[in-house]
Amino acid sequence: MVISRRSFLVAAGAAATASVAAACSTAGRPAAVISTSTTAPTSTVPATTTPTGIDFPALARSLSGQLLTPDSAGYALARRSYNPLYDTRRPAAIALCRTPSDVQRCVTAAARARTAVAARSGGHSYAGYSTPDGALVVDLAGLSGVRVSGGTAVAGAGARLIDVYAALAAQGRCLPAGSCPSVGVAGLTLGGGIGVLARRYGLTCDHLTAATVVTADGAARTVSASAEPDLFWALRGGGGGNFGVVTSFTFATVPAPALTVFQLGFPAGSVPEVFGAWQGWLRSAPDELWTNLNVTGAAGRSTCTVSGCFVGSSAALNPMLDRLVAATGSPRYRRVLPMSYLDAMRYFAGCSGMSAPRCEAETRGADRKRETFAASSRMLAAPVADPARLADVADGHAGLHVIVDGLGGAVGRVAPTATAFAHRTALASVQIYLKTTVAGHTSAARQVSAVRDALTPVTGGGAYVNYIDAAMPNWATAYYGANLPRLRTTAQRYDPDRLFTFAQAVNRS
Repeated sequence: MVISRRSFLVAAGAAATASVAAACSTAGRPAAVISTSTTAPTSTVPATTTPTGIDFPALARSLSGQLLTPDSAGYALARRSYNPLYDTRRPAAIALCRTPSDVQRCVTAAARARTAVAARSGGHSYAGYSTPDGALVVDLAGLSGVRVSGGTAVAGAGARLIDVYAALAAQGRCLPAGSCPSVGVAGLTLGGGIGVLARRYGLTCDHLTAATVVTADGAARTVSASAEPDLFWALRGGGGGNFGVVTSFTFATVPAPALTVFQLGFPAGSVPEVFGAWQGWLRSAPDELWTNLNVTGAAGRSTCTVSGCFVGSSAALNPMLDRLVAATGSPRYRRVLPMSYLDAMRYFAGCSGMSAPRCEAETRGADRKRETFAASSRMLAAPVADPARLADVADGHAGLHVIVDGLGGAVGRVAPTATAFAHRTALASVQIYLKTTVAGHTSAARQVSAVRDALTPVTGGGAYVNYIDAAMPNWATAYYGANLPRLRTTAQRYDPDRLFTFAQAVNRS
C-alpha cells in the first residue's frame, strides 16, 4: 500500500526516529585527532605534562578564530558535546579553528608543550573522547564548507551530514553516509561510514579520493591512493583521533537517485520469527535494497520494526516486501513512500516536517538537539541458526534498542584489507543503544554491556569503531581485526611521540 506523504510522515515520524535516529548518537564516533570529528585523547600524556603547558595567549594571537579558556565568554557552550554525560569535562582551552593554518598552529603548540590535543567536528564521540579534561580541543566547526563540482565534492572536516546532503542534492549528486544530521562527516568517514545507501553504493570511506591531514609534525599533507598511500589507507576506516587532524575530504559522488522508504511494524513476541525471516531476506535482496531491523526492548516481550530504503520505485519494492510478509505474517502496519534523495535523507535524519532552518538549528549552537545515552556494538558475522538467541536479548530491558543494520552488497565486494575497515564480510552491524539520564547512566551502561556480552557468542567479537565503547573487551581487535598491525605501524610512522593518543587509540596496546 502506498499512502500519502502527509499521512506517512505523521504516522511514521516517531517510529523512524526509533529505527534509525537512535543511531543519531550513533553516527558519532570517536574522532580525535585524525578525524576532525570525534575521537580525542584522554589525559594520557606523560606525567611531566601540565594542562597549562601551552602558551595560550601566544596561541590566541596566532589564530584567525577564537581561543576559549575556562574564563572566556562562550566556553561553557563551546565545551558541550552531543551527550550531556560529558558536560562536566573541562578542556584547558577550545580553539575555534577557521582555517587549516589554525589547526597546524594548534598541533604544533601542543606538540611543543607535550600537551594532549583532541579534534572535534560533530562532537558525537560515544566515549566522550572529543572533549577530554585538561586538553586543547581543536574545534573544526568553522571548517564546514561543502563544494560540489561535477562528480566531486570537497567537504571541510567540520561539515555536518545535513550540510553535506543539502549541498549535494542542490547539484543532483549523492554520497552514501549516515542518518544523524548533526554527525560530522569527518568522524563518520574515518570510521568507515555505514549508512542507508551502503548496500548500493558502499561505505562513505569507499568514496574518499583524497584528504588533507595535519600530522604530529605540524605538516599539512594531502594524501590519496598515490600520495602517502599508507596514511590514506588508514584514514578509510581506521577511526578518528589516531593519525592527525583531517581538515578536508574529497569524495567521488554519484547521481542522486530516486528512492522509496518503507517501514513495517510487528507485534510484541514476534521478534524471533521476524529476525529469522529478515536475515534470509537481506541475503537474497538486490544491492538497491538497504534494510535494518530495530528491536525495542520492553518489560515483557520486545517489539520490532523493519525499515529501509530502496533505490527505485515503490512498484519494484512492494513485491520484495510481500515476500518478507509472507515469511513473517502480517505486520501491524506497512508504510511505503517514494521520496527524493534529499527528502529521504531528511526523513532518516528525523527532520521530516521541519523547515530547513529548524533542522539546521538542531545540529549546532545553543538549540542543538542532544541526548544522554549508553551504547555499544557488535558485527553480525553470519546468519544466526537460532534467531531467538539474538532476537530475545532485549526482553526485560525497557526502552533499549538493538539495531541491526544490513551490510553486504557493495560493502562486501571490497576486500577486508583494501581499506582499514575490516568488517567487509559481515552480514550486518548491531548497535545496542539505550537513552537514559546522566543520573541513570551507570545502570544503563550495565544493561548495554550485558546485552553486548549476551550477543557475543552469537555474533562474534567484532565491533564498529564509530560506536566506540570504553568498556569494550579486546577493543583493538574488535574494531580493527587483522588490519590492526598495519594501523599501528602507520601510527608509529606519522606520530612517533604519540601526540594523538587516548584510551582506545590505535597506538595503545
